[in-house]
Amino acid sequence: MPQLIRLIVRSLVSMLCVGLGLSACRDTRPSTGNRTAAATDSSLTSADTAPPKPAAPDTADIRFEVDLAARVVRVLGAGIDTLAVHPVAIGSTEWPTQSGSWAINQVVLNPEWIPPDETWAEEREPRKPGDPKNPLGRAQLVYDMPRTIHGTNDSTSVGKAVSHGSLRVTNAVALWLATLVLERASTTNATTLVQRAAADRSEKQIITLTRVVPIRVF
Repeated sequence: MPQLIRLIVRSLVSMLCVGLGLSACRDTRPSTGNRTAAATDSSLTSADTAPPKPAAPDTADIRFEVDLAARVVRVLGAGIDTLAVHPVAIGSTEWPTQSGSWAINQVVLNPEWIPPDETWAEEREPRKPGDPKNPLGRAQLVYDMPRTIHGTNDSTSVGKAVSHGSLRVTNAVALWLATLVLERASTTNATTLVQRAAADRSEKQIITLTRVVPIRVF
């Protein structure tokens, strides 16, 4: 009998809701534990499968500033101390060096030159590490491929606007900069790596930095 009374009351309530247009009470059945659990499980699954955010790299206590008008690169310390100033070759009028802010994240010792996908390099041949005609010289600091700071076997070009967008320094300066960056922004032994690179010019070494080095080109 109580069951019959409950059914009659539920029917009356449903008819009243429909007559009054009360959509919120059209379904007077109570929620089941299974439906709640399903919603909870779906939420947990979505959160569990979300990819973790990559950790931001640490920043080294040095930074580079490239003054295109003066055609120099300045290496600055943690404060405003200038550690070094070196002349650079910058991009030509046709292939200017792009200004902006980036981070040096990789050092390459005895780099290999692969012609970039640009019109000026269409007929150029790749150059192996140690090749006297390799335009990257002895070391390369990567910040915005294919534009980098790199050495050159043509020291007379340094200080001029003659490159295809990259920044050229002499090989001696390139190795000094590479050593400094490795010392400040890598866990590797900089001296050992540079000595090994000097002993075997045909061996290319790529070192990804554990701390990035800010660089501003203006």
